[in-house]
Amino acid sequence: MTKITAKKKEMIFEEDKYMNSCHASTVLPLEDGTVVAAWFGGTAEGSNDVTIWYSRRKDGLWRSPKKVFVTETMPHWNPVLFQKKDGTILLYFKYGKKVRSWKTYLSYSYDKGKSFSVPKELVPGDDGNGRGPVKNKNVRLKDGTVLAPASSEKHKASWKCFVDISEDDGETFTKSNYVLRPKNTGLPVRMIQPTLWESDEGVHMLVRTNSGYIYRSDSRDKGKTWKKAYKTEYMNPNSGIDLDKLSDGSLVLISNPTSENWGARAPLTLMRSFDNGKTFTEFIKLEAAAGCEHEFSYPAIVAVGMKLYITYTYERKTIAYWEIEIE
Repeated sequence: MTKITAKKKEMIFEEDKYMNSCHASTVLPLEDGTVVAAWFGGTAEGSNDVTIWYSRRKDGLWRSPKKVFVTETMPHWNPVLFQKKDGTILLYFKYGKKVRSWKTYLSYSYDKGKSFSVPKELVPGDDGNGRGPVKNKNVRLKDGTVLAPASSEKHKASWKCFVDISEDDGETFTKSNYVLRPKNTGLPVRMIQPTLWESDEGVHMLVRTNSGYIYRSDSRDKGKTWKKAYKTEYMNPNSGIDLDKLSDGSLVLISNPTSENWGARAPLTLMRSFDNGKTFTEFIKLEAAAGCEHEFSYPAIVAVGMKLYITYTYERKTIAYWEIEIE
C-alpha cells in the first residue's frame, strides 16, 4: 500500500513560448532545494535547430530556459544530468544528424546549473553510436563506481544495451558486455535505454523494447557482465521508462503501461515494488488520458529519501514537473 502525503504539478515553461517542440527531459534535485532540468527542443525532433535547453527551479519558480549546444546546425538529443561528489554538475547529451551517427558530448556546471561550459566529446573518436548515458541517469554504486545506462542504435535491427563504467565519478568510461537478447517471434528483441538500480543481490536493469513488454537483466559483478535479458509482465509500447530507489529500499517505476509496439505513449503511471523489481503495483496515474492522440513520455525520476522528482514530455509542447512525497 502506497500513501501519497504531498504532490504538486507544474509546467517548466509555457507551451510554444521558447520552441515549437520539446522532448526527452532529465531532472536533478540539489541539496539546497534547487532543481535543474534539461531537455532538447526546436522546430521538431531531428531538425537542425534542435539544441539542449536547461532551466533551474529556485524558491518555487522556474527560470527562463537557456541553451547548450555544440553547433546550431545539427540536432541534439537526450540530455542526462548527473552531479559529482564535489558538486559539479555534468550534462551529457547526444549530437548528430541521425541516431546511428550519434556522438556523446559532455558539459559542466560549477554554479548549480546557472550556466554550462562549452561541450566536449565524451569519448573522442568513438564510433559505437554514443557512449555514456543514453536517456536515463547514472547510478553511483555503494563502492563509488558510477554506471551509465547505455545502448546502441547503430543498426536498427540490432538495438542493444550495455553499461558504461566509470571509476572517476562520471568523467571517463569503460564498456561492459552487450546484454544478450532473447528472441521474440524468431528475432532478437530490440532493447534500448536501460534504467539501473543496485541491491544486495547485485545491479539490475529494466529496458525499453519493441516486443510490447519491459525486459530485465541482472549483473553480479557491479555491471561488468550481464545475464541474458528476460521478459517481465509489465507492458511497454516501445517508449522510454525510468526507475529509482526510495530510502526504504522500495522501487518506483514510471512508464506508459500499454503494449502495442510504437503504440500510445499515454497514460503515464507510477508503480512501486517492494521485492526488488519482481512485482510492481500502480499507485497513481500522473496522466490518465489514453490514446495515440496524446503523448506523456520519456519520463525521468529521481528519489531523495521518500520524495520523488519527476519530469516528462507533455504533448511535445512543454515539460511537466512533479514533486510527490509518499509513505
